[in-house]
Amino acid sequence: MSLQQALSERAGDSCELCNSPDGVAPVAVPPAEQPGLDNHVLLCSTCREQFEGETEVEPNHWRCLNDSMWSQVPAVQVVAWRMLKRLSTEIWAQDLLDMLYLEPDTLAWAQAGDESEREPTLDSNGAVLSTGDNVTLIKDLDVKGAGFTAKRGTAVRGISLTDNPKHVEGKVNGVRIVLIADYLKKS
Repeated sequence: MSLQQALSERAGDSCELCNSPDGVAPVAVPPAEQPGLDNHVLLCSTCREQFEGETEVEPNHWRCLNDSMWSQVPAVQVVAWRMLKRLSTEIWAQDLLDMLYLEPDTLAWAQAGDESEREPTLDSNGAVLSTGDNVTLIKDLDVKGAGFTAKRGTAVRGISLTDNPKHVEGKVNGVRIVLIADYLKKS
């Protein structure tokens, strides 16, 4: 039996987080040494894209964790813990995170993928930037490869953090670009 079939059987052909049957596919829960049923979850396209950081996190979509965090599958518990941790600025998510109990080895697995200990991304005034924040440019910036200049005072809504704490991603003039955090002011 393939991994996809085994996960589909375990999850009833639907997302293990939100129960949506749309575009379900296996996702490895790092750090995964060897691919297997125990370290994979079956996620719908919406959950998968937001969990893997391909799209902006929509907090209301993740209210489904209220039910799925109680799963008996450790990999599902780990994904739920990580998403609640990312959403911990939401009061409801922090409440769920406070209620969630994980066995010590499962908690260690969840914390192994936790990025909250990384260096924070700071704007020009030293304010901490988070995914989803709105910022304003404080300097005209030439956008290489796109052929335009992002003008001072331009609002950038719903930024995304990158692996580099000095950079953020955002849309300017309909183009998704990397911006230097030192040239931004949190709105």
